Amino acid sequence: MKTQFIALTVAALHLTLSGCSTPTPPTSTTAAKVERKPPAIEPAKPASDEPKVLLPPSPGIAQRSDVRDFIADMSRKHGFSSGELSRAFDAAGIVPGILDAMAKPYEAKPWHAYRKLFLTEKRINGGRDFMALNQAALARAKSRYGVPPEMVTAIIGIESAYGVKPGKYRVIDSLSTLGFEYPRRASFFRSELEQFLLLCREEGMDYLSPLGSYAGAMGMPQFMPSSYRKLAADGDGDGKRDIWNNPADAIASVGNYFARNGWEAGGPIAAPARISGEGYREVVSTKKPKASMTLGQLASLGVTPAESVGGGHKAGLLQLAGENGPEYWITFHNFGVIMRYNNSPLYAMAATELVRMWRSGR
Repeated sequence: MKTQFIALTVAALHLTLSGCSTPTPPTSTTAAKVERKPPAIEPAKPASDEPKVLLPPSPGIAQRSDVRDFIADMSRKHGFSSGELSRAFDAAGIVPGILDAMAKPYEAKPWHAYRKLFLTEKRINGGRDFMALNQAALARAKSRYGVPPEMVTAIIGIESAYGVKPGKYRVIDSLSTLGFEYPRRASFFRSELEQFLLLCREEGMDYLSPLGSYAGAMGMPQFMPSSYRKLAADGDGDGKRDIWNNPADAIASVGNYFARNGWEAGGPIAAPARISGEGYREVVSTKKPKASMTLGQLASLGVTPAESVGGGHKAGLLQLAGENGPEYWITFHNFGVIMRYNNSPLYAMAATELVRMWRSGR
């Protein structure tokens, strides 16, 4: 497998689906928050850079031929009522601003610009506060999943500013917009729309109530619907998986996501590298460093860690665009696990830097 973590002036529609007797999900955006997900696909953005919601969205889309086909598939494959889904999509709409946002991925920025947006004093101090307020839940997650409190907190901070800004788009609108109006990844988003409807049925949520990001990621950890169904966890034993309002559930969900994607408890994440000679060019990556070499092998290419790192861990070499030239980092298996949450080395490095800052007392 994701919310680094910001204010939108957005109104959100809370429509109740006609004929639906199930309770609506929690959608408060004021609680502390914890993804995503098989790989979280949503770019991590400050909320001020997210597109504004157009309310009301375009007229209901239930009569579009592609939507009618989708409804028929859901009825055939999963036994949904065609009438019920038609009423839901009659109230759903296309949000053009979402398409604009997808055309401008935030991770396209250079590292030195990206870093300034996510490694702020507010976010650093907010993480300390989050860890103090949620000490017990973080300790449980570490014991159960092997993921340290700082790592879980970094993800929640990047994704939703510790639950303050988990997104204000109706998920059905986001996924419909991208599933039916974004050809490049339409199949992915239609699959997530399918997962979302299944999730609503399983969790007793109204189709029109859940709120999330412009890409359909939900709650404190910004999980996509497929990740929610597979990996969201009950962190306090109350029988629920409320990733919108319950920090314990959000924390456990992030821990479970990382554990299920191979997090090595106690393993290193990344260390600054010293470079000499030209041998490093054989292995350096700017996108997805592969942890496939021993530190000895890297040393033979002129790459050594600038700080103490325990032996026995396979590593790769990452190059980032620093403000004063290239930055080099030796990355390990756990860095790759972060990239399964969000497939961007910038995202993974922002999370890593937050962890390093908190551990160093900065």
